[in-house]
Amino acid sequence: MIDLVIDQRRKDLGGFEVGRVLPFPARRMVGPFVFFDHMGPAAFEPGFPRSVDVRPHPHIGLSTLSYLFEGEMTHRDSVGSDIVIKPGEVNWMTAGRGITHSERFEGLRAHGGRMDGIQTWLALPTEDEETAPAFSHHSGDGDLPFYEADGLAARLVAGSAFGAKANVPVFSPLFYVHWEMAAGTRAALPAEYPERAAYVAKGSVEIGGRTIGVGQMAVFAPGQTVPITALEASTVMLLGGEPVGERFVEWNFVSSSKDRIEQAKADWRAGRMKLPDLDDEEFIPLPG
Repeated sequence: MIDLVIDQRRKDLGGFEVGRVLPFPARRMVGPFVFFDHMGPAAFEPGFPRSVDVRPHPHIGLSTLSYLFEGEMTHRDSVGSDIVIKPGEVNWMTAGRGITHSERFEGLRAHGGRMDGIQTWLALPTEDEETAPAFSHHSGDGDLPFYEADGLAARLVAGSAFGAKANVPVFSPLFYVHWEMAAGTRAALPAEYPERAAYVAKGSVEIGGRTIGVGQMAVFAPGQTVPITALEASTVMLLGGEPVGERFVEWNFVSSSKDRIEQAKADWRAGRMKLPDLDDEEFIPLPG
């Protein structure tokens, strides 16, 4: 039932820690999910330094999906977006042939508070890697279907699952679901997709006789329904989908072609990628 359990690796991004789960040497992707970071949880006092902000930086060949449990974050990008994301909402940014964006914590800096959320990268299918860059924001049951019963509160964050479809413009068959489970709640992940995983963001669950705790991702074998029991109040993210093929990942770039990544690096180094319209005073240099 469980093929692999991946422990998050904590990384300091300059005053703000994330728990990186994907990519992992033994499992680079789950469906199109090529990158999975748990942002926080962290508590901030009012007036914390701007060094915590993520300055403008580039992407190609992917879509990013930001989803918060607590806190808020301001997104600005090179297609003109300027929006604050709050808990239970989705920021969906498609890089395609190239986009730049920043993530600022201006609201938290003003009044302080906790930050906790997940950012994922989803590799685009080969035929869509050079699509036009775009951004969309989603909230509410109309965009993100919600269900609650018997100790389980579930929100469909993206894709299709459990007979519902989210209004997020995905490019390949996938699912991404947020479960809040009361202690003792039992639920099941159907065998709908060939690649599936569950990440425990809070609490602990039992799957196939194994305990999966906070910061761990269980990757499942295909073809079986997976029963999940909450051992305590737990937050679980379910994810997966159809594979899109091998991808190369370097810095913020994802592509099926190493040459395309080299071109993106050269473009960023030479200043050929437009900075966000409302955040163009600084940027993150190409590492190395």
